[in-house]
Amino acid sequence: MSRQTTLAVGALVLVVLFGAPLYLAPFTITLLNYIGVYALVALGLVLLTGNAGMVSFGQASFMGIAAYATGWTSAVMGYSPWLGLILALVATGLIAAILGAVTLRLGGHFLSLSTIAWGLAIYFSFGNIPGLGAFDGIPSLPPISIGNLALIESGQIFYLIWIALLLSMLAIHNLLDSRVGRALRALRGGNALVESLGINALRVRLATFVIAALCAALSGWLYAHMGRFVSPTPFDVTASIIALMMAMIGGAGYLLGAVIGAAIIVLLKNGIQDILPRIAPGASGQLEVVVFASLFILFLQRARNGIVPFIAQWIPEPHRERPPPADALPRQTQPAKGTALMQVEAVNRRFGGLIAVNDVSFEVHAGEILALIGPNGAGKTTMFNLITGALTPSGGRIVFAGKDITKSGACDIASSGIARTFQHVKLRPKMTLIDNVLLGTYGRTKSGFIRSALRLDRAEEARSRHEAMRQLDRVGLGDRPYELAGNLPLGNQRVLEIARALAADPVLLVLDEPAAGLRRQEKLALAELLRTLRAEGLTILLVEHDMEFVMGLVDRIVVMEFGCKLCEGDPDTVRTDTRVQEAYLGGVA
Repeated sequence: MSRQTTLAVGALVLVVLFGAPLYLAPFTITLLNYIGVYALVALGLVLLTGNAGMVSFGQASFMGIAAYATGWTSAVMGYSPWLGLILALVATGLIAAILGAVTLRLGGHFLSLSTIAWGLAIYFSFGNIPGLGAFDGIPSLPPISIGNLALIESGQIFYLIWIALLLSMLAIHNLLDSRVGRALRALRGGNALVESLGINALRVRLATFVIAALCAALSGWLYAHMGRFVSPTPFDVTASIIALMMAMIGGAGYLLGAVIGAAIIVLLKNGIQDILPRIAPGASGQLEVVVFASLFILFLQRARNGIVPFIAQWIPEPHRERPPPADALPRQTQPAKGTALMQVEAVNRRFGGLIAVNDVSFEVHAGEILALIGPNGAGKTTMFNLITGALTPSGGRIVFAGKDITKSGACDIASSGIARTFQHVKLRPKMTLIDNVLLGTYGRTKSGFIRSALRLDRAEEARSRHEAMRQLDRVGLGDRPYELAGNLPLGNQRVLEIARALAADPVLLVLDEPAAGLRRQEKLALAELLRTLRAEGLTILLVEHDMEFVMGLVDRIVVMEFGCKLCEGDPDTVRTDTRVQEAYLGGVA
């Protein structure tokens, strides 16, 4: 589908939507209002769960905090609902920030369970805080007014709800297509990759958590003044589960999925409530849960990724042009060739009684390629992880560019100018090649959440895309920038990792088995690339098992065995060392 066709279809949908109050019955408009309100909550979950990979069962609580904040402001204190909106957003944002700071360090099901815990606590607090009407709630909320127009009728508040939803969708769309949006999407799959790129995973998680809470807060404000009454019942954990179900049914990774999922659940619930009392007059409430559960199980069997991606598989992918040329990103000044760039001094690492690295010392000189070799289990990858901050040394000292980084975390070490690849490839398979490489430019760019949401980052984004394409061309993958990384064979995935590392403009490039899985011609091309990088002044430290590849490429070699340094020298010296032949090559012939 072309861009022009997409714009035409979108314009037609907007005309039909905003003309709805002119040709639909008031009850139908009321249903559309509820769809818009709940879609805002689901939209936050699309961001939080579908893209960032954090499952929350507490979004209805944030909706309730906002509803009670505006109810207390407008109905109890007599102030404007617009002042209630400010209080709702501030209160919800602060509470979300506090809860996120406490719980987001948890992972997996522990995080989900914690959201249930504080969701229950907040729900019961609504009925027990003095001045909030206990479990009877707060009645007689005033309508939202714009000038002299009070939005009392469903057809009047309809426009406010849907404009708020569409603007929120636009802001989140902009956010996802940005520097911080890529960092957010990279959170799925663990912290090891994002921290190695200089991304503070906790900070990005917390910001995402607060944004999702603010979407729920806006929904709660609209819900409160639409119904003109607030009580605890709509904001329990069950409501949070239904909101999550909306996002999942629509398609948790898609913005449109929030609207589709909310529409399906709201319309289905309305239909079930009409039909069940006729079938089972005395037990319709309990049967409603059974019917919902049965339909959800059926959905998981047929379209478990959601309605939107299920339909999207039949729609042709739009043609996307190669990013146009742009100004280059700022580059680091490489240190003078031959200077001591890194000193590893008597470093050791223990895992209980096992000594994986035992008092290893060596230097890395600027402008050289240094290989770290040894038989399996020698401690090479552990040494790499100590250098890059994935592990902390048990003893010894590591100095990089004159700075002690021994106790520094991976994020800080990456920011200091060290980029790495991994022994087991770490990419985001559902992100495109160019997006994976763009992750490498994170530390070279500055735009944050607000600038990204407002689309004020376009000049910086253009420079980043130009840099990403430059690195993709460099490694031979520039002809397919929009292919998903998961579709590449293993060898090309390793090369893509190198492109991502180069996009960071490092001072030291750390490569863990870069030639593994490559065919001979690909290895020759990689070796030529690494020689070119060395000629440009880049320092390279690599682990590799392919001795033909290593011996014809590197300047110096450090050999490890059983966690200790066995010897060090140029390739000819190491090749003829009898200790290396015995330990690494199986003995002297």
